[in-house]
Amino acid sequence: MALWLLNHLSTLALTLLIVGGCVLATLAGSLLVRRRLPRLAEGEHNETVGLVLGMFGAIYGIILAFVIVTLWTQMENTQAVVATEATDAAIIVRDVAAFPDEPETRVKKAVGHYVHHVVEAQWPEMRDGMKTLSSGEQLQGVYNALQSYEPVTEMQKIYYAEAADSLDDMASQRRARLTMAGQELPLLLQVLVFGGAVVILPLTFLYGTRSRKMQLLFVAAVAGLIGFSLLLVVVLDRPFAGDLSVSPELFKQGKLEQFWNPAQQS
Repeated sequence: MALWLLNHLSTLALTLLIVGGCVLATLAGSLLVRRRLPRLAEGEHNETVGLVLGMFGAIYGIILAFVIVTLWTQMENTQAVVATEATDAAIIVRDVAAFPDEPETRVKKAVGHYVHHVVEAQWPEMRDGMKTLSSGEQLQGVYNALQSYEPVTEMQKIYYAEAADSLDDMASQRRARLTMAGQELPLLLQVLVFGGAVVILPLTFLYGTRSRKMQLLFVAAVAGLIGFSLLLVVVLDRPFAGDLSVSPELFKQGKLEQFWNPAQQS
């Protein structure tokens, strides 16, 4: 459900749906409770309600902070993995420039196939929450192209070793990227985050004030804060889905740009 929302709704639409939905539902619930239980407006239970609300709010706030920081760190790590993988591919293209024309062209062609496969095939799969690693045929093609050449001069041997190291690292980053694409918030934390909101928001209905406007302002503020926190959880949970997702543009820049612009290919 979350993936469908991220891939079909803009961040603004999600904000209106989640934050606006929390606020409207809380306001409606507060008005309903106030109408059915008018004595709550006298505030005779405010001390108990305030104590319970403060205790639950503190625990829930810690959980939300932990989840949001964890998801943000995951997003940053995913961006770093993608950047490293694209950089490794660019380094391979740079290093094979020291090879004779035929092996250089062969390796570059294999890298080009790999880059196109990442952007055009894997990215849509990751956007849908791919949970299995792909076959890696394009990656094996780069290995085959590089292993088919035996360097002769000392300079070629140096650049060959650097290209091989970069290729091994690219393979490692690829596996990390695909693994991250299938990750999501554990079920227990999902229950704590979303279930906690279901517990906290109705508690605000029980905190009575004689002024209806003040009570509605109070419950709306709490609902807005919780709704925005839930929005962050939904948006950050899937690093390859939604408007704020990790972009594949790094695979189209620098030395890799030639694989997208035929005029630059040699």
